[in-house]
Amino acid sequence: MLAALPELSLQIVEFAREHGRVTMMDAIKLTGASRNTLKQHFRDLTERNHLEQHGSGRGVRYGLK
Repeated sequence: MLAALPELSLQIVEFAREHGRVTMMDAIKLTGASRNTLKQHFRDLTERNHLEQHGSGRGVRYGLK
C-alpha cells in the first residue's frame, strides 16, 4: 500500500515512523519542497489514513495511525 505513494509522501511517512511525529517544518527541512506542495501530501496521507493530524494551525503535527 505504501509502495503506491509518491516519493515525497514516502519520505514524510518514514520520518514519522522514525521520530514518532512529523511537522511541516520537519518536512520542509527533509525534502526541500514548498509548503503548498507538502500541504497537499499531508492532506492526502491523512485522507488515506497513513497519518493522523494532531492540533491545528502553526502547532499542527502528524503521527502514524
